[in-house]
Amino acid sequence: MAEKWDSIWNHFVKPVEALKNWDMFLANGTHSVTEFILLGFPVTQGQNVALFLLILILYILSLGGNVLIIVVVRTDHKLQTPMYFFLSNLSFLEIWYTTAVVPKMLANLLSTRTTICFYCCLAQLYFHFLFGLTEIFILTVMSFDRYLAICQPLRYMTIMNTHVCLHLALGTWAGGFLSIFTHIILLLQLPFCASNVINHYYCDIGPVLKVACGDTQLIEFLGFIIAVVVIFSSFVFTVVSYILIIATILRIPSSKGRQKAFSTCASHLIVVSILYGALFFMYMRPAPTQSSFGLNKAVSLLNTVLTPTLNPFIYTIRNNEFKEALRKALSGKGLRFPNISGIVCGRKQCSLMQT
Repeated sequence: MAEKWDSIWNHFVKPVEALKNWDMFLANGTHSVTEFILLGFPVTQGQNVALFLLILILYILSLGGNVLIIVVVRTDHKLQTPMYFFLSNLSFLEIWYTTAVVPKMLANLLSTRTTICFYCCLAQLYFHFLFGLTEIFILTVMSFDRYLAICQPLRYMTIMNTHVCLHLALGTWAGGFLSIFTHIILLLQLPFCASNVINHYYCDIGPVLKVACGDTQLIEFLGFIIAVVVIFSSFVFTVVSYILIIATILRIPSSKGRQKAFSTCASHLIVVSILYGALFFMYMRPAPTQSSFGLNKAVSLLNTVLTPTLNPFIYTIRNNEFKEALRKALSGKGLRFPNISGIVCGRKQCSLMQT
């Protein structure tokens, strides 16, 4: 029982007490550290080259696959529906999510001086979490879109009209920005005056807080609260959506109809499972500075390199609509750029809503 109360005190009560003295703490914040050393991966020089080539290939595949999705959705009027609109938003996020981390990691793999400037490190941390949190929100919106399409088909196009889709997309970006903004402001005021060695291949929140000189409990506490509010609530919303979706699909009388409905949701479910599995492991813990950074590096590599490479294939490999649109685009028949309203809901569906 005593250990339980000690845990509650350390993770919840002490950070709240630290808030009372935060103004004084900010006033004493100093940045004698001007750059950080990223330890990266414990590999030899020969292994560095092999790892560089592997990650470079995966990065190129990720960029190519996600750009292809955006271009095909943009040029084929049959794909200008809410589902593909949000998918192209996800692809856009994946491009920048990997670009915030991978280019610097590739440069460090071939360099003997694996440093990053202080403000570059915080910028990388900010954009990594901005795009990551926005991706969580967009995946949650995609699960809501699938729920409406399968469980409320008659009301689907009335609810998911052009304005709603655009507002939901903008809302995901606003949510990502607001979720991480306070953290960055607090990190800028945190004193870094001793070690400048970060045990990671990019600037993640836990390793950065580990090398800070001041009291980081308040930032850790706020980070844990954000993780619970954003990650866990989005996960619960997605799970509930898919429980309702599966219950509706099982009531479809024809096996062909059930198979088609499952196929439209299976890819999204796979991506969500991989993402939340990694996020729960890395961030759904009260003390990120006490995490196993070696294991976190491996899981982070899954999130920042492998998953963005697999996502375009997961979403399109069994999607007959997309494959047909791709064939048309490659043959030059589908290269036509519609207006913004067409991107969201399709020409025919928009005309129905406008009447």
